[in-house]
Amino acid sequence: MLKALIVDDEALASKGLKMRLDEIDQINVVGVCQNGKEALSAIVEYEPDLVFLDIQMPGMSGFDVVREIQVDLMPLIIFVTAYDAYAVDAFKIHAVDYLLKPVEDERLREAVLRAAQTKAQLSAIDEKKRLLDMLISLTGKSKTAIGELLESDETESTYPDKLAIKDGSTTTFVPVRDIDWIDAAGDYMCIHVSGETHIMRTTMKELEEKLDSSIFQRIHRSTIVNLQRVEKVSSHINGEYHLILGCGSSLKMSRSYKDKVKHFFQ
Repeated sequence: MLKALIVDDEALASKGLKMRLDEIDQINVVGVCQNGKEALSAIVEYEPDLVFLDIQMPGMSGFDVVREIQVDLMPLIIFVTAYDAYAVDAFKIHAVDYLLKPVEDERLREAVLRAAQTKAQLSAIDEKKRLLDMLISLTGKSKTAIGELLESDETESTYPDKLAIKDGSTTTFVPVRDIDWIDAAGDYMCIHVSGETHIMRTTMKELEEKLDSSIFQRIHRSTIVNLQRVEKVSSHINGEYHLILGCGSSLKMSRSYKDKVKHFFQ
């Protein structure tokens, strides 16, 4: 869902565009503005993902509005105008699309789809950067080293490739690279692997010594995570941070680690 703002000095045009956008599932129109000054205030208030922006308006043109928007609040821009003379200038400032009035329904939906795809791409890039920054902070390794770590399936080291987990008379050999995360339960360690949990009698300290610290990091007094399994970092309203793994597990970070990476979420 994209939060959208409409900016057009023609009330009838704004009303018509809003009615049509209300019929598109991906769009939630959070406001309608009649001039550039109103638009700048609304962008600060609503922080929209997308702005449908007229170019020729009294006082401030659409281009003037874009130049005045704070960089950290910059939304995606789709220009909506009756004139095609500004198309080149519009794309010079990286507008998502340029629609000519009267806007055809198919072109409007096409522009919204393009905006949604652009938003998703930007979100993925931002998420990857935050994750990379967090891993650098946790491990102390360089960006290059972390990048190689995330892309590598195997790491050359003296650490064992498998953990031998005994259960009575049976011993299960678990590939270390397949471990998602580990948590402690007294003198036992719960080894979580691909939806299964293996119980190993050992201490957290002893287990840490068997694992490569560039891949397995303790994020809580009783939790170790495989950094290669981390896909997202989620901040909660109560100030806590959780690591979201590819398997779907959400692991809480302890306060000491939370404070260490807190600046990545401000």
